[in-house]
Amino acid sequence: MTAKSDCLLISMLASKAAAGLARTLTHARLQKWGYSNISDDAFLVASELINNAVAVAAGRQIRYQVSQHMGEVVLAVWDPSDRVPTCKPPAELTLDTLDLSPENWDDNGGWGLTLVATLSAQSGYTIDPKGGKWLWARLKP
Repeated sequence: MTAKSDCLLISMLASKAAAGLARTLTHARLQKWGYSNISDDAFLVASELINNAVAVAAGRQIRYQVSQHMGEVVLAVWDPSDRVPTCKPPAELTLDTLDLSPENWDDNGGWGLTLVATLSAQSGYTIDPKGGKWLWARLKP
């Protein structure tokens, strides 16, 4: 991803606090551009992209970018891993199919990229020639 004018590009530590920082920065940028109407979707998408980066790069540097391109808002996260992200196949979730027992609680996750794909006009990843990858999503205001 490349930074364009009026774009936010920031490096941060891949930590539990990163998603909250990304939401705060996204909120300010969307208000500046007059796109508050997509804030809820943008916050969830930013959080999911950041959390994926934190999962593969905990304690290392990641980058977060918020920009505009061709009338859309682009949210992108770089992490140093070359591992290709994968979406869980679609499935109908009900209270009957969720295993809410404490020992299997974490097995119910992994739907982040599916949420990103659902909320965005387009999403994907790009391998960075300098190493790592960018996960990105485009949202229509």
